[in-house]
Amino acid sequence: MPSIDLSDILCLHYEEVNPAGAPPVLLLHGLGSVGADWQFQFAPLAGAGYRVLAPDLRGFGRSSAPSEVSIQVMAQDMALFLEKMEAIPAHIVGLSLGGTVALQLALDHPEMVRRLVLVNTLARLHFPSLSNRLYFLARAILSRFLGPEKQAAMVARRLFPHPHQQDLRERIIRRISQTNPCAYRSAMRSLLRFDVTARLGELRMPVLVVTGAEDTTIPLPIQQALAQGIPGARHVVVEKSGHGIIADNPDVFNRILLEFLGA
Repeated sequence: MPSIDLSDILCLHYEEVNPAGAPPVLLLHGLGSVGADWQFQFAPLAGAGYRVLAPDLRGFGRSSAPSEVSIQVMAQDMALFLEKMEAIPAHIVGLSLGGTVALQLALDHPEMVRRLVLVNTLARLHFPSLSNRLYFLARAILSRFLGPEKQAAMVARRLFPHPHQQDLRERIIRRISQTNPCAYRSAMRSLLRFDVTARLGELRMPVLVVTGAEDTTIPLPIQQALAQGIPGARHVVVEKSGHGIIADNPDVFNRILLEFLGA
């Protein structure tokens, strides 16, 4: 896995597939995940002729963890990363936390973004039901007082609830348990404060919002509001898919993604 120094305090690790391909596709992972978790997308994207870049965001995976881990700073990291990798403009695909980073990047540096794909993510996090409020409260409490590994099993069950998804649950438990606890908490706080609803009208590139119909982490109304706030955005709801759609229903997701990128 290669790495690149973005500053004196930040070394970013990343996956790269088909370096000679064009145009580039930047894949941004969710909270507690890493770039390698886009593994089900690597071969289809590379096979379609794209250059695939999947970094570990600061504080996650093998990337270093400076004291500040926020969505705004991670978006600036990605702008610098694309610059150094000579990958501008790129298609940007973000899942959950990665979707907020993708949104912030597209708002701050629209010239860097060809097409934007926002997967199970949000412009502002709010809680339409008591269940959602309790879930995020439990995550925050467990992470704050006991560390990310103590909430890993709860998150894994929420992401992959079906019996046949045991391997996926075990993988995400390992990922979250290995995450820097300070970075995890800082990223979660940034998610809770994130709000770009007033700026969605600034987006002019083609945008696709993808929602797993069974996503219990970011409810459908939040994702509908995101899509409705972006001029001309297309919104696709995928049945039999949850928050981890890139792993629990990769064939359908990849088809939708490739159709949009190639449109």
